[in-house]
Amino acid sequence: MGGVFPRRPSPAYRAAARRALRVTTAATAGFYVLLHGFDSAVGATYALFGAIAMAGLSRLPGSGRQRAVLLVGVVPVCWVLITLGTYLSVRTWSAVVGMLVVGFALAFTAVGGPRFAGAATGLQLMYILPSFPPYDPGSLGERLAGATFGLVLLIIAETTLLPEPAALPYRERAARAADGAAHCADRLRSAPYALPEATLRTARALSTGLRSSQVPEAERPAGAGLRQRALAHTGLAARTLIGRLTVLPPPPPGAVPPREDRAGAAEATGVRGPDPLRAVADAARETAARLRGERPDGRAHARLRRVRRALTAAEDGSPAELRRNAALLEVADAALAMSTAADIAVRGRAADPPAPGRFWYARMRAPRLWWRRLSGHAGSRSVFFQNAVRISLALAAARLIAGVDTLPHGFWVLLATLTLTRTTVRETRKTERIALTGTLVGALAAAALLALVGTDIEVYAVALPPLMLVTFTLGPVKGVGWAQALFTVVVALVFAQLAPATWQLAEFRLLDVLAGSAIGAVFGLLAWPRGAHDELRRSVAVLLRIAAEIVVATTAQIAAGGRRVPVVTAPGHRSLQHALVMAESAYAQYQSEPEGATPPPAGQDWQAALIAGHHTLWGADRLLVPPDPVVVPPLGREAAESVIRTGDRVAADMLLASARIDPTGDTVETPVPLHAPTASATAVDDPPAAPRVYYATVSWLASLTTDLVRLAADAGADAPVDETARPTVTSG
Repeated sequence: MGGVFPRRPSPAYRAAARRALRVTTAATAGFYVLLHGFDSAVGATYALFGAIAMAGLSRLPGSGRQRAVLLVGVVPVCWVLITLGTYLSVRTWSAVVGMLVVGFALAFTAVGGPRFAGAATGLQLMYILPSFPPYDPGSLGERLAGATFGLVLLIIAETTLLPEPAALPYRERAARAADGAAHCADRLRSAPYALPEATLRTARALSTGLRSSQVPEAERPAGAGLRQRALAHTGLAARTLIGRLTVLPPPPPGAVPPREDRAGAAEATGVRGPDPLRAVADAARETAARLRGERPDGRAHARLRRVRRALTAAEDGSPAELRRNAALLEVADAALAMSTAADIAVRGRAADPPAPGRFWYARMRAPRLWWRRLSGHAGSRSVFFQNAVRISLALAAARLIAGVDTLPHGFWVLLATLTLTRTTVRETRKTERIALTGTLVGALAAAALLALVGTDIEVYAVALPPLMLVTFTLGPVKGVGWAQALFTVVVALVFAQLAPATWQLAEFRLLDVLAGSAIGAVFGLLAWPRGAHDELRRSVAVLLRIAAEIVVATTAQIAAGGRRVPVVTAPGHRSLQHALVMAESAYAQYQSEPEGATPPPAGQDWQAALIAGHHTLWGADRLLVPPDPVVVPPLGREAAESVIRTGDRVAADMLLASARIDPTGDTVETPVPLHAPTASATAVDDPPAAPRVYYATVSWLASLTTDLVRLAADAGADAPVDETARPTVTSG
């Protein structure tokens, strides 16, 4: 037994055992109460499989209380699905069409975030269950009552039986990052104008703690609603602010940064204007207080807006002072974005109207935001759309075969198709091979048990709860082989209590799993068989190509002067934003696929490419959206030539990176070796009398060059990216 249950259970075993206890208690209690107390075999079946579907075969994220709240909202959805399945199953053609439509809709809801993705499998099973004999619409009441009873018991179990403590909320994580940014800003206000190593480590830890890979699924702000978008924007802006503070250059020699007394008056230090870092620190502390539920008066936010406006208008000073000014402007911009996003996350549409551009979602209602999320992924280039098409076609085919051939226990065919199909054909084959082996072992054990015990259902009734407990403890930890073997015995014990069963029940189970896995393998081979790998390459290449266009358009507008055109209305902005969404969703699926499914190209750092896209979007937005509508004079000839030349060089590096990632794209017809960009790519001689906007633009291009250096570096595809090592910009 030491190889099955370790002497000291790991956290994975303990978590699985807690979940198994809740599933077993709810499922068996509902099953036995309805079967023996109310003599309702139909209700008992739906109570048992309702609990198993939503907790045993699904992976709802969060603590017990969070899962219970989600299940409360799921109950009406289950009523609709059971009703549809009951009436559509009467004819094979309507059952197949329903499986196709409902299967796609449920799988596609994964675009709404981890909660929707976690519930999708269970909801699929709630629709599949009534799609098979007996085709009896008259028993709909029993079906609904049984499923409701099982789900109610599961909700109670989730909240009372060994509930896990709630994880640290994302709002608190963002608040701690804001406090850390305020501390960094305070330390940078005085000599030696650099952060101690301990402060740097703390800042980097706070920034890393906001990365989605470090946040539990239930706490990730991945939804399509207003507050979820704004909370994600808050975290991204906080990471950007910390990153910019950790690389803020010191004041030039001979210039003392402004300091303010307690009354807020600037000291006569030779540098005009208020202290930007003081304003940033105050705004960051105000943001942290707002995220923790307090109600600050907003004075720090308003003051930071004035400071940013002053930094934007400053034109005098030496080149070193103007470079420092550009860096401070980026810090102030990130702090203002964090403060604005936090206000929207807390107050919703009641928040103060933000500037257009990055906060495009602030005045949209939930239906429109959801429509944008759904329509944005309604295409063959979205991995969510690909997964939904793959699974819906496989389920419809399985339902057709089960209906035409009248397979006994055809429910198991669709169950196998749903649970064994993976996003890559290689992983599907591997999974099915292990699953079939496990099913064969379980079928042999079930056949022996049925032959030995016969019709003595008391034995099955006593054996079912402990076996379910073992099944849902070992299955998630030991893998699909163990899960299939044990679950095969579980379903044999269940059906043996509902009707007399022989050893042939185990045979039917094996044949149905074989048929379901074969269907899954066929559609895994036909529909995007390489999973997210090809789509990731393509979407990242498209992202870099569009980013290159934005760089060229932005530098050209800066050089020419005139009335600024905000990026939100400029050609290409929406496509860049959409490209970021597509690339990030493909990267998320790629990370979820097992290593070795499709090896990445050597030296490819996907995160660096995504960060370069974010940085392009926010940087162009900052440069082209002034606080007030103005007509900007053109740059001088030398400054304009320098900005355009540097922008063209950065754009060329982006195009080369795109060609290297996806040689089959439309940038070039053959692969182009990517030369490694260097920091000197934007290290140009300062033109005489260059204005502030020149230095702000050069600072942005230099940061993009740093992103491309990392992109070309000899690192693994999933090498960690230290966002705090250099300025980065992320988009909400």
